[in-house]
Amino acid sequence: MNLQDPVTAALRMLAMDSVEQAKSGHPGMPLGMAEIASVLWRGHLRHNPANPAWPDRDRFVLSNGHGSMLLYALLHLTGYDLPMQELRRFRQLHSRTPGHPEYGVTPGVETTTGPLGQGFANAVGMALAERTLAAQFNRPGFNIIDHRTYVFVGDGCLMEGISHEAASLAGRLGLGKLIVFYDDNGISIDGRVEDWFSDDTPARFAAYGWHVLQVQDGHDPGSIEAALCEAQAQTARPSLICCKTIIGCGAPAKAGHHDCHGAPLGAEEVARTREALGWAHAPFEIPASVYAAWDARALGARREQEWRTLFARYREDYPELASELERRFSGALPADFPKGVREALATAAAKTDAVATRKAGQSALALFAKHLPELIGGSADLTHSNLVIHPGSRPVTADASGNFVHFGVREFGMAAIANGIALHGGFVPYVATFLTFSDYARNALRMSALMGLRVVCVFTHDSIGLGEDGPTHQPIEHAESLRLIPNLDVWRPADATETYAAWAAALARYDGPSALLLSRQALPAQPRTEEQRESITCGAYVLRQTANRPDAVLIATGSEVQLAMRAADALEAENIQVRVVSMPCVEAFERQPEPWRESVVPDGVPVITMEAGATRGWWKYAGRAGAVIGIDRFGESAPDKDLWPHFGLTAERVASTVRERLAAQT
Repeated sequence: MNLQDPVTAALRMLAMDSVEQAKSGHPGMPLGMAEIASVLWRGHLRHNPANPAWPDRDRFVLSNGHGSMLLYALLHLTGYDLPMQELRRFRQLHSRTPGHPEYGVTPGVETTTGPLGQGFANAVGMALAERTLAAQFNRPGFNIIDHRTYVFVGDGCLMEGISHEAASLAGRLGLGKLIVFYDDNGISIDGRVEDWFSDDTPARFAAYGWHVLQVQDGHDPGSIEAALCEAQAQTARPSLICCKTIIGCGAPAKAGHHDCHGAPLGAEEVARTREALGWAHAPFEIPASVYAAWDARALGARREQEWRTLFARYREDYPELASELERRFSGALPADFPKGVREALATAAAKTDAVATRKAGQSALALFAKHLPELIGGSADLTHSNLVIHPGSRPVTADASGNFVHFGVREFGMAAIANGIALHGGFVPYVATFLTFSDYARNALRMSALMGLRVVCVFTHDSIGLGEDGPTHQPIEHAESLRLIPNLDVWRPADATETYAAWAAALARYDGPSALLLSRQALPAQPRTEEQRESITCGAYVLRQTANRPDAVLIATGSEVQLAMRAADALEAENIQVRVVSMPCVEAFERQPEPWRESVVPDGVPVITMEAGATRGWWKYAGRAGAVIGIDRFGESAPDKDLWPHFGLTAERVASTVRERLAAQT
């Protein structure tokens, strides 16, 4: 163990000094993984600091994202646009070095990490995307897509259940270009993990079908190099390299102790560490010789140029494939997509039969999949209940690169893997489960929204309408809970036409994920003009207008729109003018200009809202003059025809509520 190698010591110094200056951070992991990072980044990682978006770069994921200063030091030293001033501003407002790595904030950061285990699952998605894209676009002599995904994980990542879900699937699918380094230091925030984490990790991963290697000294570059080369030679299975390390390695008093996990070392220990590492330079001072040893710009530019030369020849032989690959990496949809959407909505509107929106969603998916080869998706073992399989679906297996993933009962892993697919580029992923099980996937949905990823989440069985499965499966708080996640569009369509529009809006959205909440039970088709159909993507629109200013406005989503329409019929017979507003997506509606919102929901008119779920968020629209009809208790096991009247979700109650609110105004 040579801790005085100045090239590797630079990583430790930058991490230690940045945490010390911020008086906040996690120095232990960067000090403990410095040799592993040095071997990988200086000798093996294919990347170009001048172009972090080079499509065929290797992907690097720091799943144990609390050790972010290790990544920032690597990016700075190798030549990314991350100047020293940003390292000095670690964890400060508006810096490009936030406390945990954030996608889109720091050049070279491939995914936002910090919630442990999710980066690992993201990397599984990236590796799956690489293999699938290679199968679709590579041709003899033209390995246009040919890169690896590398991951750093710690004990915390491997304790989280999501790592089990993702590792199991990755092993079964044989993702041989996925290589994971396990920082096996036996320490977490609470101390030595042996009392609560004594798994035989190598045996567990071997049982998952992984290629497992063990490095007894994770601070010996030679041993790390040998293990990495062996992992790269294994292409049929993902590899886990277990490296025995010392947390805080190099800090004389705190190495090996949990005190250095999540707190600065302190001035005295910093000084002693400098002495132990033979580092005679001031904080944030790096010798030119060390910069030269780390600089990856020339090699990265050469590697990318070699790839671009190959791609130019590929374009000559396969011009259509080259153009398609560029389109898909740009994220652009085909130029005729808007026309296709209009035709799809017209087709849906021509059908007058009642249909479950999950079934309409399947029809919409089948239609869009014909024109969008970038669609790749799957379900958490509910494929034939979620109805997200279509005639063009081909299963992904260890031996076949299709476009449909059987994720198994792994909702959390599924959602995080989809995030990794989206981050890799070249695909638009969709995933599916029951709405009530969105809770299992919630943190991955939050990360998708935080990163602004185009991921489509299909959540079926959206209400008490699923019936006899009862309160464990009947979502109550879920729609409103999902709406609390910033940047997540939540669509709850009322019929087939709105379902087609919701799918179209989700696919066209570039800056965030969308959740489609679809019914198990059949819903009647609502009549609309072409103008109304085109207004669906505004999030809310007037479905039933009145001749004059309305006496009241009914706002409904999903299956409750039919109740609003029937109530309006009854009230009109009493000469009460009621406007019905369908609001399939609150978030899309609230992004509209104020004049549009006012034209749909005018001020000064009583508003009654209805949704078969939690009522709290709807008071924003109802206010003191209106009313909210919903459910604020758990469901019941019974046929759905009995549940609606039991919970007071009837047209009669809606009409009665309108009369009461109007009477209260007189």
